[in-house]
Amino acid sequence: MYDILIRLGFSSETLNELAHNLSRGTNRNFETYVSHMWRILSRGTIDTLVMVGFASLIAIVIGTVIGLFLYLTSSSGNPLLSAINHIVGTIINIGRSIPFVILIILLMPLARLIVDIAIGREAAIVSLTIAAVPFMSRVMESVFHELGKGIIEAATSAGATTPQIIWRVILPESAPGMVAGFTLLIINLITFSAMAGVVGGGGLGQVAIVYGMHRHRTDVLVYTIIILVIIVQLVQAIGQFVSRKLDKR
Repeated sequence: MYDILIRLGFSSETLNELAHNLSRGTNRNFETYVSHMWRILSRGTIDTLVMVGFASLIAIVIGTVIGLFLYLTSSSGNPLLSAINHIVGTIINIGRSIPFVILIILLMPLARLIVDIAIGREAAIVSLTIAAVPFMSRVMESVFHELGKGIIEAATSAGATTPQIIWRVILPESAPGMVAGFTLLIINLITFSAMAGVVGGGGLGQVAIVYGMHRHRTDVLVYTIIILVIIVQLVQAIGQFVSRKLDKR
C-alpha cells in the first residue's frame, strides 16, 4: 500500500504525518501504522467470524427443530402436546425479551462451566448461541406457518407419515424462507458479537472498545464499522442469491 500511494503522488513525509495524526500522536510511520491496523483488525475480524459462525450453526440446527415442533403442535388436538407447545413458547418469549448485554453477563457462570472461561471468544459463543436459539425458533415457526395447512393435509391424505411430511414437504417447500431466516439470524449475530465486546467478548466489538473508545481513536472505530458493514452486505447478498435460487415460484 505504501508503494502504491507513493506512486500516486503522495510523499513519504505526508503519509508519515497522516499516520502520526491518526495514531493520536503515537510515534509511528505510515508502514508501521498500516501493519499495526492490519494486526488488530484482522485478528478482530477472524474472532468475529468464528463467534458468529459457530453460534449460527448451532442456533440454526436447534432453532429449526424447535420451530418445527412449535409449528407441528400449534393446532394439535392432543392436550399434552398443546401444553408443551405453550411452555416452550413461553420460554422462548422470555429468552427473546432479555437484552443481549444483560444476557451475556447473566450467562458468564454458565460460560465458565462450559468452556472454563467467562470472557473471550469461546465464552461469547455460548452467549450468542443461547441468545440466538429463541430468535431462530420464532423465525422458523413463522416460515413454516407460511406454508398453510392445505399442503400438509394433502400430504396426509396421500398417506405420508410425519417424517415424510417433514423431509419431503415442509423443509423443501420452506427452503427459500428458511435461507432468508438464516440470513437474518447471521446478521443479528454480527450485531450481537459487536455488543459482546463491551464485556470482553472479543472480536471487532472489543477492538472498537479497547482501541477505539478507550484510546480515543476515531480511525479504529471507522475501520471496524466499515468491516462490519462489508460483512453484513456480503451475508445479505449471498442469502438473497441462495433464496432466489431455491424459490420455485
